[in-house]
Amino acid sequence: MTLFPSAIETWVFDLDNTLYPAASSLFPQIDIRMRRFIAERLDMTLDDAFVLQKRYYREFGTTLRGLMLVHKIEPEAFLSFVHDIDCTVLDAAPRLDRALAALPGRKLIFTNGSERHAENVLARLGISRHFEGIFDIRAAGFVPKPQPECYRTMVLRHAVDPRSALMVEDIHRNLAPAAAIGMTTLWVREEGHPDTAVLGQDETDLSHVHHITDDLTGWLEGMGGR
Repeated sequence: MTLFPSAIETWVFDLDNTLYPAASSLFPQIDIRMRRFIAERLDMTLDDAFVLQKRYYREFGTTLRGLMLVHKIEPEAFLSFVHDIDCTVLDAAPRLDRALAALPGRKLIFTNGSERHAENVLARLGISRHFEGIFDIRAAGFVPKPQPECYRTMVLRHAVDPRSALMVEDIHRNLAPAAAIGMTTLWVREEGHPDTAVLGQDETDLSHVHHITDDLTGWLEGMGGR
């Protein structure tokens, strides 16, 4: 049985394309830098690097995971390179800031990116103050969502009771392991999401998705007063 959001004690948020719109020009910078990193390290054309990047993303959960397992790429070099981006393309989010402030309970970030990247994005959005912890890809031992192992690690590391927690994600396949351990789930669905074509986001089975919104801030505003 899932909880109505007003009963949630811990709010677990994905970062990229969730706390800011997928249509923004932030994540495309990361995407391009991943392609460049692969092309340079594996001596490929950019087109071939793009194909490999997306294949590893589909198969392993992150491009980095595929590069580590197949090519023995050192993760710190990859993370440092791909997150060297311009966060000033993001606008501050005062409505989101107020909506988070009104939510009762703890707030955490659960990201396949790095802690430094998360800190930069949260600071740019003006919402850092709300989050008591960031569970990043290093904390997960470089095992990414949607691998069930990293969800178990996250709840243990941050003492989260899944039965009183809600997870927010822009990729609904990443909500399946959360639902499996008892978390309530919210999918932030956005038309034209860049991962739709890559992942083939099949919407025929959304049994692991308990709530859906195309406006995260508005949805949270509705929860804050309950």
